[in-house]
Amino acid sequence: MEPLPGSLFPAFGVRESRCPSGSGGLDWLSNQSFRTEDALQLHHRIVGDAADTTQGSPQASDHSGISGGVLDQGEQDAPAKKKKKKKKHRQHRKDKRKDRAIHTGSESDPELFRDKDTETPAERSDAGAGLPQGQFMWLDDLHLQTAQTFCIDRKADPANWEYKSLYRGDLARYKRCGDVCLGLDTRKQHIIWEDSPRPKKKARKRDDRYYTSSGLQSLSTGPVPVRCRECVQGSIPVPGTNSFIPVPDWAEIESKPLGTVTWFNPLGIYDESTTLWLQGKGREEPEKQACVPSDSSEKINSVNMAKVETFNRMLREDPGNVQTWMEFVHFQDELIQDPSPYMTSAAESEKRKRSRRAVWEKKLAILERAIESNPNNVELKVARLELGKESWEPSILVNEWKKVVFLHPNDTTLWQRYLLFCQSQFSTFSTSKVNGIYGKCLSTLAAALDGTLLSHPALPDTEEAMLAIFLQQCHFLRQTGHSEKAIALFQALIDFTFFKPDSVAGLITKAQVEFFEPFWDSDEPRFGEGGARGWRVWMRQQERGGWVVLNEKGDDEDEEEDGEEVTDKTLPKWQLWLHVESSRDSKHCLPWRAGKAKGQTEEDCEDPDRQVLFDDIGSSMFKVSSPELRFQLISSFFQLLGIPTGFSLPPCCLNVVLDDPGLFDCGSADERPLSCCPPPAAGVSTIGFLPAMSNARQPVSHCPEGEDFIQTAFHQALPLFAGKERSELALYWLQYEKSKVVRSLQLRRKKQLKSLGKRSKKLAKNLLKEGENRNNLSLWREYAHLEWLLGNVEDSRRVFDTAIAMSVSQGLQSSTLCDLCFLYSSLELESVRSISASTTVRAVYILTSLALGTTYSPYAGEVLPVNVLKARKTYERSFRDLPTHDATLSGSQRPGQLISLIGCFALFQYLTLGIQAADSLYRQAAEKLVDLSSLEKAQPKPSVWRQSVMCVLERLTVMHVRLLRFHMQASVYPLGPVRHTLTHALGQYPGSRQLWKLYTQVESRSHDASRARRFFDATARSAQDLIVPRLFAIYAEERRKERVDTVQRADVGILYNTLPETGLTNRIRALFEHAVQTEAGAHSVLLWRMYLNFTVTQGNIEKTKGVFYRALQACPWAKVLYLDAVSHLPGQLQEIIDLMTEKEIRIRVPLEELEILMED
Repeated sequence: MEPLPGSLFPAFGVRESRCPSGSGGLDWLSNQSFRTEDALQLHHRIVGDAADTTQGSPQASDHSGISGGVLDQGEQDAPAKKKKKKKKHRQHRKDKRKDRAIHTGSESDPELFRDKDTETPAERSDAGAGLPQGQFMWLDDLHLQTAQTFCIDRKADPANWEYKSLYRGDLARYKRCGDVCLGLDTRKQHIIWEDSPRPKKKARKRDDRYYTSSGLQSLSTGPVPVRCRECVQGSIPVPGTNSFIPVPDWAEIESKPLGTVTWFNPLGIYDESTTLWLQGKGREEPEKQACVPSDSSEKINSVNMAKVETFNRMLREDPGNVQTWMEFVHFQDELIQDPSPYMTSAAESEKRKRSRRAVWEKKLAILERAIESNPNNVELKVARLELGKESWEPSILVNEWKKVVFLHPNDTTLWQRYLLFCQSQFSTFSTSKVNGIYGKCLSTLAAALDGTLLSHPALPDTEEAMLAIFLQQCHFLRQTGHSEKAIALFQALIDFTFFKPDSVAGLITKAQVEFFEPFWDSDEPRFGEGGARGWRVWMRQQERGGWVVLNEKGDDEDEEEDGEEVTDKTLPKWQLWLHVESSRDSKHCLPWRAGKAKGQTEEDCEDPDRQVLFDDIGSSMFKVSSPELRFQLISSFFQLLGIPTGFSLPPCCLNVVLDDPGLFDCGSADERPLSCCPPPAAGVSTIGFLPAMSNARQPVSHCPEGEDFIQTAFHQALPLFAGKERSELALYWLQYEKSKVVRSLQLRRKKQLKSLGKRSKKLAKNLLKEGENRNNLSLWREYAHLEWLLGNVEDSRRVFDTAIAMSVSQGLQSSTLCDLCFLYSSLELESVRSISASTTVRAVYILTSLALGTTYSPYAGEVLPVNVLKARKTYERSFRDLPTHDATLSGSQRPGQLISLIGCFALFQYLTLGIQAADSLYRQAAEKLVDLSSLEKAQPKPSVWRQSVMCVLERLTVMHVRLLRFHMQASVYPLGPVRHTLTHALGQYPGSRQLWKLYTQVESRSHDASRARRFFDATARSAQDLIVPRLFAIYAEERRKERVDTVQRADVGILYNTLPETGLTNRIRALFEHAVQTEAGAHSVLLWRMYLNFTVTQGNIEKTKGVFYRALQACPWAKVLYLDAVSHLPGQLQEIIDLMTEKEIRIRVPLEELEILMED
């Protein structure tokens, strides 16, 4: 073997015969300019010189060994090394500064291998001959022989060994992470790096706030159950057993010593743990227990995972449990809670979007799995469709709804949800289209009732649900402005129900509708119109050859010409349009009919939309066979016309039809706290009237044609019923006339009051003259109250006395007599406004005579104490005998009739014993009725009975609160009992508008709003399907803001306070946003009207436009929203009218016609 030329390592430079290929990948170790023999000669020479120098001078040897780059392994002089190293370090820094000034090309500066300290002058002169002095040159630039010159790098650069290039930009640079070195024992060894930066101060982690993600998760975590040691040491305990720590009685602890007497516990007063601490010991570790992870996130995850496992097990064992599936879907929101809206960073918002998307997909997957296990369940399918609103396209969503309705055509609840969906889809909404869907729904359900829908039989209570859908359709047409079609629907169904010919009564609904079409298309007067005879009489006469028309009443009378609709042409165009549109809405609410006597035809109608064709109402006809539903139909019709009745709207459409700000009007409750009876349908606009938010308290009065229509409808409806139902219709009529008198009193219109008074008294006398109404105490009560309101107090007392003397023998068994005496005594109390013995003697006499049941004579000025005691005994006996379960209820002792007895007894106790006795009596009566309602809820069928009990309890609470408020006005009384009564009642009946009115009145006088806010929030969360609590919560905050603004911006001398109050503004806006995000609030017209009015008061036009278009997305059918937008955004008049035309909202005054009216 011979060494290879140019090898850096001669020992490994031998050529091997086994490797003929040469380098084998080790070319980087060879250098062709390197000669082995030159390196050996140089090595021998350095070693020889080092040996000579060592013998002469040790210091020179040490220095030469270090500077020359060759280390002698025999060096042992450590102190000398340290000195020389210090000297070399100082010299090295000087050389480094010089090199930096001269050399800029590389971090490694090559020099010729010479050492001025160790070489002799002769060698230095020989080696440096021909070299340039004082400047740097590369080795290739020197014209010298390679054998005599080679370079050595004093500052060794490892990069030259690893890379082929010497340019520093081509070298990879790395940052050291940490100050540790692998392989070292950190307990004994440590490395200090020269270029190590200063240690950074670790930032102290701040505690998470309550609105962060981790804070919300911690708050949502359920409490950790605490168990005693005995139950933990054993097997895994069952939740609910031994889940508390038993605490011994105090007597046992006091009798036993706390510890034994020892040196550390000389008095024996320390317990075991304190004694061990004094000894410097700790307690022994208990055996392994089921411990909860200390980390909050781990605890949350463990609790949530346990819940998920529970749901999975329950659904695996019972996949048909729909309630569990729905709970599991709602549980997904608890797993990932949204952070607070105050966290507005982009990262948090993006993370929130991803979380919502993930939760949505998980919910959808769960619902699809649930539908696979329960393919016939409608609730799960509706939940899936409601969930699809968030991400599905409108076309896909509509098709999915159609599929579900096609599979379940007999489900009334599904139809109601589908109708509301079609009604609230802005992209596909039009009035005619939605009205057609209503007709299709009713015709399909009618076929199911008839049995012609063979695939799906009718479900229970289908007829009642159909009437509710019919009412929803009529209110839908009313809100779109098509009042003619709404009234025509009622006219058609009343004729179809009450005046049906006997010859077609046995046919199916579809056949009956075909026979009904010729009657509707004829010129025969309909229900409510003068001369109407009904479908039955008309068809019988048609079979005989037709009518012989004689001189009909009203033919010679001409219609009164309308006055000028544009009175002030200087007003802006948008104000004129609103004025004319509103006036025509009230005047033209009835369907237009051609007058035969006047020779009118259908072509004479100026507005074709006022005519209602059979195609608009024919598909909505169905059979109403139940007597209760028939009376409900008539009552609902009168309620649509603005007449107060005792029926309320169905819950399915109550949130949608609320559109009148008069919901918050308290009327005369402050003036007459005991006798005031506001209408139960407050919040629903009267047909033909769309009041603005600014004119919320403006009274509604019908036009002369409307008044004649109502009077005729009452005359035609009374013969349809008999007995109690006929009496109730007569009572509705008289109450309607009385309401007009009350309205005139509020407006102080003396002339109108005089004419209305004469008309009302004439009606009352005519009704009382009828044979079946002579003993009707309800009519007597209304007539006497009417006289009292007109100021005829003595005449009213004579009417009251006559009615009591006529039926006093019935005593407390007659509920109508109790109502009459209660009203009589309440009016007497309100007239004196005090509770002294001398002023209340007349009221005590009335209530005493009622209880005694003997011969009644008018008040003579005295009440015997014996009679008072006898009356109290009689009241107590009757109250004690009140039924506690429905088996003991007789026909005359229904819950609604028991209220009258309780009211009279409570008022008697108040006048004789005081307010505490009356308050206690009301609470006892409420407990009895609550027990009765709880027993009634367990019964399977009586839904109407259940609503009656709830209404009775609500009425009882209203009477209780009114008595307390009257006592607060008459004397000093704390507010606590009133507030407690209202909060307790509202917790049970959160949808009661009367109770919410009383609660807002009571809390409006309190300076502390926190109590009311907490109650509003709690009630709104518990009653998610009701919008009434949220409406009153917003109303209370707005009234509070008005009072604050009035105080802050009042003139105080020269100063004028203009400090803004933004806290209430932000709270009101938050309440609006939370309300419109709920399912009940999204489609509430009144809520959107209030929100739109609130943004206008803030003065931000852009926000107002945004709220308006958001409202249209949820309630595109509400004409009143478009009218509000015109008043708030007058510059958008043309755009809003175009939008109304596109959605087929009723427009009675086109802009072209308005321009013509302005020119005339």
